[in-house]
Amino acid sequence: MSITHKLPYEWQVGLRYTRAGKRSGRNSFISFISMASVAGIALGVAALIVVLSVMNGFQKEVTARMLSVLAHVEVFDVRGEMPGWRTSIQEALRNPEVRAAAPFAETQAMLLSDGVMKPVLLRGIDPAQEVKVSDVARHMREGRFDALQPGSYNVVIGRALAKSLDVEVGDRVTLLMASTQQAQVPAAGGALPRTRPLTVAGIFEAGHFEFDSTLAFANIADAQQLGGVAAPAGIRLRLADMHQAPRVAAELQRSMSGELYVRDWSKVNAIWFAAVQSQKRMMFIILTMIVAVAAFNLVSTLVMTVRDKQSDIAILRTLGASPRSVMTIFMVQGTLVGVLGAALGVSLGVAVALNIDVIVPFIERSFDVQFLSQEVYLISEIPSELRWADVGWIGGVAVLLAFVATLYPSWSAARVKPAEALRYE
Repeated sequence: MSITHKLPYEWQVGLRYTRAGKRSGRNSFISFISMASVAGIALGVAALIVVLSVMNGFQKEVTARMLSVLAHVEVFDVRGEMPGWRTSIQEALRNPEVRAAAPFAETQAMLLSDGVMKPVLLRGIDPAQEVKVSDVARHMREGRFDALQPGSYNVVIGRALAKSLDVEVGDRVTLLMASTQQAQVPAAGGALPRTRPLTVAGIFEAGHFEFDSTLAFANIADAQQLGGVAAPAGIRLRLADMHQAPRVAAELQRSMSGELYVRDWSKVNAIWFAAVQSQKRMMFIILTMIVAVAAFNLVSTLVMTVRDKQSDIAILRTLGASPRSVMTIFMVQGTLVGVLGAALGVSLGVAVALNIDVIVPFIERSFDVQFLSQEVYLISEIPSELRWADVGWIGGVAVLLAFVATLYPSWSAARVKPAEALRYE
């Protein structure tokens, strides 16, 4: 005996209606609409999986580029200087998640070259310690990162900043900073900025325009001298798992001594991460509407099936079938269509998402197009990261929408009166 024969009769009839026969033109038409609903749900589910996977891939790529410059956690002294930074490093390293630490200093300034002036964030670092907490040294395109020695007044800048200033390694630029001391005789336009010539010792390219166009590195001793401070502003930490940064930051805030402010990497660009999450939510809603349109095609399919099967329904009712059993038959039929569409869509979407690095180049070669320009986006391949949690949510929503679409036709079938249905048979 097959498994089908062991199922309740409501499931057996529902399965039989799902495999609608083609003995009449009407049944063929109903079957065609049913298969169209399956195809619509499958395409909607596949599109949603692929789009979210690509968005996840872009988010992962941008995050990786950001973290090549940013530390996982930054610890600041609220007073602006951290004279006890060595003690703070020792306290931070007691946390088992913290792998490395390095001091840093930061100050806002301007860089001037041949009449072109650009704002920069001048970050003072110790080159020997910085390589333990960031990957800037790995992204050097010209020059040497270890050229940032105390007293050299060398600077390493991003490629976009170097291009806008039209400078190369070995060229001189002028650093302009706000004066920390008031002049005895103020100038007509206010206090004059302090200036200092610097030598471009290297050019890095992190692949993130914000950092490549506004960030400059100098030795921490030189940065403190230029900023007029006697100690670093704080320390930067590298963790074993960057995804644990919010939790570790909260732990460090409680465990470290002093008046400190602890910030994890997700807070540095909180607006960007919030915008990405908002875009993902909106994209999920928009593409779910496509799935909903396909799912609610089941309403018309089931309504026509109910009208076509009124005599069958009447016979079942006269044999003792309850209205609830009749509803179950058509709910099984519609839900199975949704399950089939979701399964096909998940299979197609997962296959495309996992092989998008092969599919996209094939399309580009076949049609002589380029989806991503490396000069604009700094990447030439479309990234993709498939998350099984997203796949589960998408498949579940598709099946749920299909189930909801069966409620009205099933309720309508349960209200069929046997006497009226059989009157003209």
